[in-house]
Amino acid sequence: MSLLASSTEIPAEATALKDRGNAELQQSHYSSAADLYTSALEIHECSVFYSNRAMAYIRMEQYGLAIVDADSSIKLDPDYVKAYYRRGSAQFALGKNKLAKKDFKKVCQMKPKDKDARAKLAACTQAVKEALFAMAIESEETAPLSQTFDPMSLAINNTYEGPHPHPSGLLSNSEQEEAMFTPGMLPMDFVMAAVAGFKEQKLIHKRYVARLLISCKKIFESINTLQDLRVPEVGRDNTPESAHITVCGDTHGQFYDVLNIFEINGYPAANNPYLFNGDFVDRGSWGLEVVLTYFLFKIACPESIHLTRGNHETKNMNKIYGFEGEVKHKYDVNMFNLFLETFSYLPLAATINNKVFVVHGGLSSEEGVTLDDIRNIKRGCEPPEGGLFSDLLWSDPQPFPGKAPSKRGVGYSFGPDITATFLENNGLELLVRSHEVKDEGYLVEHASKCITIFSAPNYCDSMGNKGAFIHFGHSLEPEFTQYSHSPHPDIRPMAYAQGMGGLMGL
Repeated sequence: MSLLASSTEIPAEATALKDRGNAELQQSHYSSAADLYTSALEIHECSVFYSNRAMAYIRMEQYGLAIVDADSSIKLDPDYVKAYYRRGSAQFALGKNKLAKKDFKKVCQMKPKDKDARAKLAACTQAVKEALFAMAIESEETAPLSQTFDPMSLAINNTYEGPHPHPSGLLSNSEQEEAMFTPGMLPMDFVMAAVAGFKEQKLIHKRYVARLLISCKKIFESINTLQDLRVPEVGRDNTPESAHITVCGDTHGQFYDVLNIFEINGYPAANNPYLFNGDFVDRGSWGLEVVLTYFLFKIACPESIHLTRGNHETKNMNKIYGFEGEVKHKYDVNMFNLFLETFSYLPLAATINNKVFVVHGGLSSEEGVTLDDIRNIKRGCEPPEGGLFSDLLWSDPQPFPGKAPSKRGVGYSFGPDITATFLENNGLELLVRSHEVKDEGYLVEHASKCITIFSAPNYCDSMGNKGAFIHFGHSLEPEFTQYSHSPHPDIRPMAYAQGMGGLMGL
């Protein structure tokens, strides 16, 4: 008999905890919900409790834990359809498309009229087909789109009302137009006009986007995988005391919060440089505007802004969490493919004055990793499933010593001893990483040797967290600035996510 056959078999105290967990989940308090489901499971093992906790873990992007709980739910009750759904959702989020397809096929057999399940099965099936097609053409000698695409093929007609990079307006000469997008040559007036247009939900022409992406790919190719950055000699008031570099964490398509950062801290400039530490896109519905803003500043003034790659500057994440759909909606598939090429050459980490190490995710499970190991990582590709490249994008700190498999299902969790050893072996003093929502916008841990910085306040319009950024002056003592979320147009997060969008359903 199914363990779910009668609700009377479940102790009332456990049911009450589950109900409270459901209420917390509805309020987007995912960690609290998971804790309540855990308390319920300590009283009574139940398929529903495991499945509900899996849903909370999915919301927290802890896909590894979600799969473990879904497995436990199915073991207790092989007929519980929601467990298959949640396991499939977590598998898909990790790019395990064949396993996800198998789970969603099972869901559709059990619930043949469920439209959401059918849509997700279709999305999985399409992803599997695309992967097979990509493998089939991988061996063919095909030049990257950035080398074959001609931006001049994109005609700019009289209806375009946006800014032009040349003061005189539209240029008909390809060489002259291309020269405008070489590093240091793009006029700041064009950049600021573009940003002002983004604020009013107006885009620059895709011909200029293509020029920008091709130019950015070239500049990122020329930068080492590990960027060696320095605090400028003087700051905005031309004194050494005002000199600093600003480090920001995830901004996840929250363009109006990025504008607020610039309002508080000033726009990027050679004497006001920024380092944005990955996850520029996905989740929020203005990822395009966020990353174009960063890229525009990078070309106009290369020393004004520095960028590292996050786990969301990847094809699989973009497909699930909205950036692919957003770019195709606002431009087209060619622009998205140019973004993917450009993302693939983003640096993976940075040092500041050879003492502060900045990376999106965290440290590796491998012992004895040196900065030269990071410098030697080959880019121009999607991250592999494991190894140093993947760990840098995906790993998280844990409070206890040692290392453990990640709750996310990708990367590792690393303890304070691993942080201390890595820093000491490489002559470093501090690790700065992002990748995780923090209530106050930042968290200092590992005996003050590890800082998490997160710059997307009220993440996904639901988390209620503050955002923050860090100043590092010549002393390299971190100075934190916190801020709350900014109003934005009435477009929900992940508005452009296709197929797997919310990863919830049922």
